Amino acid sequence: MLNPDRFITDRLRAIDASGIRRVFDLAAQLEDPINLSIGQPDFDVPEPIKKAAADAIDQGFNRYTQTQGIADLRAKLTADLSAEFPETLGQALTSGDASLLITSGVSGGLMLAMMTCVGPGDEVLIPDPYFVMYKHLVTLAGATPVFVDTYPDFQVTPERLAEKVTERTKLVLFNTPSNPTGVMATAEICEAVTQFCAERELLLLSDEIYDVFQYTSDATMPSPVRSSADALLMRGFSKTYGMTGWRLGYVAGPTPIVEQMTKLQQYSFVCAPSMTQLAGTLALDVDMSEHVAAYARKRDRVVEVLSPHFELAVPGGAFYAFPKVPEHLGLTGTQFVEAAVARNLLIIPGNVFSQHDTHFRLSYACDDATLERGLEILVELAKT
Repeated sequence: MLNPDRFITDRLRAIDASGIRRVFDLAAQLEDPINLSIGQPDFDVPEPIKKAAADAIDQGFNRYTQTQGIADLRAKLTADLSAEFPETLGQALTSGDASLLITSGVSGGLMLAMMTCVGPGDEVLIPDPYFVMYKHLVTLAGATPVFVDTYPDFQVTPERLAEKVTERTKLVLFNTPSNPTGVMATAEICEAVTQFCAERELLLLSDEIYDVFQYTSDATMPSPVRSSADALLMRGFSKTYGMTGWRLGYVAGPTPIVEQMTKLQQYSFVCAPSMTQLAGTLALDVDMSEHVAAYARKRDRVVEVLSPHFELAVPGGAFYAFPKVPEHLGLTGTQFVEAAVARNLLIIPGNVFSQHDTHFRLSYACDDATLERGLEILVELAKT
């Protein structure tokens, strides 16, 4: 009889099942849980976008597209990026020094980037806490993840990066606004990290999937791309428009890298979903400011209620908070989450996103009533 285990590679065995998935499995066992664990918007895709996708299907737009994406979407994104980053990425896109690729979500773009840019013997610096997929994609590429501790303020500084750089370091992952902390990098840090990478000839990958969800008074979101066209920029439609299941993202950066990623996409994802690309072209004109404003109010409520009881780095964007478990409780992040689950509250232990087990992640991408119930239980647990 065939032994299936011997066909599973060591790279796959080095990857754990997502801790978030375990929480989702737990949620299925609870009756009417108070769910602050979900990392996706609670609003539906706006009607004009849904109609555009349905019309595309009805009109037969169901076949493969060009691997790099349809021309209209690429042209519209190029124009938007050129307007946002006129002196860096805009100039590079115009000159041909930079290119743009439509991907199957930012997650798909991340996989293409890792498989293109790093391999055995290479090291990738990953700020800790981190998006759960980062370390596993690095491992799949055969490279080594190296964690850069950013506690307690969760800012990625050149000084913290410098402690982990070796002759094998090749790439730095940068995520702003951050999942799981919600912290947004400052303009000064973006510029400093960009300079740090340039001096050491390191590739900087800037994951900005939550770029629209930023709650500072300055409407200009800080980004490494404001300082340099050498960074690899990744953004997408999943969070902004509630299109998490539609798998649509894009990457812009140095042409030689993007060309190789495009070649790899040809032999893997082939292309992003065709009808999604057509709808995404229209989505870029849809105003999401009301949803962003609603999440800003939720963020303010989370900070107001939790700050007196938890150590909390104020989220500047996304829709997460990453509080520290009060030390007087004597609990790890996992133990605190277990206590919350016993109260029918679903949150995520911090060690899912970190080498530490001192914090927990909550998502405020939920209705106000659910959020209030969850916050009330968290305060009660903090006071025990």
